[in-house]
Amino acid sequence: MGKYTEAVDNSEFKIDTPMVDIPEGKIGKSLSRNMAKLDRAYASDLIKKSITIGGKDAEIVYILGLVEVNYISRYIVDPLLAAKGKVGTIEDIKGHLLLPEAKICETFSDINIEICKGKAIILVDGMNQALSCSVDNFKVRSIEEPPNSAVLYGPRAGFTEDIKSNINQIRKILSTPHLVRKSMKIGRITHTDVAIMYLDNVASPEVVRKIEKALLEIDIDGVIDSHYLTQYLSSRKYSVFKQVGITEKPDIAAAKMLEGRVAIIVDGSPIVLTLPFMLIEDLQSSNDYYSNRQRAVFLRVLRMLSIVITVYIPAMYVAVQIYHYKAIPLKFLVTIINATQGLPFTPFAEMVFTLLLFEILYEASLRMPSYLGLAMSIVGALVLGDMAVAAGLVSPPAVMIMALSGITLYTIPHQVTQFSLLRLLFVAVGGTLGFYGIVILTIYIVMYLCDFDSLGTPYLAPISPMYEVDMKDGILKYDISKMTTRPRAIPSINTRRQRNKDNKR
Repeated sequence: MGKYTEAVDNSEFKIDTPMVDIPEGKIGKSLSRNMAKLDRAYASDLIKKSITIGGKDAEIVYILGLVEVNYISRYIVDPLLAAKGKVGTIEDIKGHLLLPEAKICETFSDINIEICKGKAIILVDGMNQALSCSVDNFKVRSIEEPPNSAVLYGPRAGFTEDIKSNINQIRKILSTPHLVRKSMKIGRITHTDVAIMYLDNVASPEVVRKIEKALLEIDIDGVIDSHYLTQYLSSRKYSVFKQVGITEKPDIAAAKMLEGRVAIIVDGSPIVLTLPFMLIEDLQSSNDYYSNRQRAVFLRVLRMLSIVITVYIPAMYVAVQIYHYKAIPLKFLVTIINATQGLPFTPFAEMVFTLLLFEILYEASLRMPSYLGLAMSIVGALVLGDMAVAAGLVSPPAVMIMALSGITLYTIPHQVTQFSLLRLLFVAVGGTLGFYGIVILTIYIVMYLCDFDSLGTPYLAPISPMYEVDMKDGILKYDISKMTTRPRAIPSINTRRQRNKDNKR
């Protein structure tokens, strides 16, 4: 523990915290010395069990609470005590264990990582290697339907916080030896397990190499969630636009991998990252593939219309009131004048004020305890509805437009952050430059996105540049039997998805 020492020069207090003596370097052959190093580092947290293996003294060490003790007795101790003959190497000990996973450790750094991950370590006198045994007892959340990716029909399984479970869910869907997994650890302190998964007969080797290189270059003290990696994987790190795909469902991850994308799975996170990424991915929903094509096309057009309403309607309302009121039909203009008469704010300030109120309500609803959710909804409706209008702070048209913009925003949940910021930017431009500013800003954003590139995949594909083949699953959606090729916009080494009935290819 730290202790306080008074500084004589300025009478301030400083904290003097002694560093923990963490063992480092190669594992020695002396069991007593190895154990002494571990004892100094872990003190009373370390549980030790002494056994004899092939006539040699050995210790099984672990941290109580992180391992399943019954597994140690059943799969480690009992087989080793029953082992006959000489045990000369660590490989011989590994062969006697009844465990599906055991890893040889060469250094104390390896032991430190493994023991904190809930593994039991076997150290044997006279051997300069240790054996890490997978007997961890971490509680794993059951596989459930993700809250943000609900479907009416189709698979309902979602990813959990356990990387092994997530990998196995993908393997269950993609049952092929072409499914490749590359593992690494990221984080100097957390040593978080990260897995890169792809189909080696589909994904571009160059894309895989770039992703692997970007991950290996990360030097950070800890990775808590997969979102920590998104900035390192983005080509434009300070852009407001999303550049890495995310999914909570194994079926979506598998479908993207079949198109040539690479999945990145992080231990402790139920969110799987996918690359390369196109903007149109978030316009699509898993429901589109589990319903008829007419319904899917209608919903995709509706989502695009929702984007227009979300971003442009508040800005156009402000611009019309300030600069272009002559463009409003006379009866509607009279209605607006009557509704806004006597307000203390200008149209621009009124819209910004209403927008901020909605954002505050949204943040409060996220952090409010669930049992207060109904009360929060009632208060929000009263404050932002009847009471705000009755008090003369905002007009009914402004509340209606902002409510419509807020509802349409959530038709594309994965783009909420981006479009909410764009909405505020367009309101600011519309309130200062009118329609001309809105048009200029739109042209600039389109040009900016046309120059976007995600690992060789154009950001606005298949619209800009136009890929006619990819339009079969763009805004429109053809029957699956018509989608004979993989998306051309995504680099791959195998573009053929299925045989064509006409030419039998």
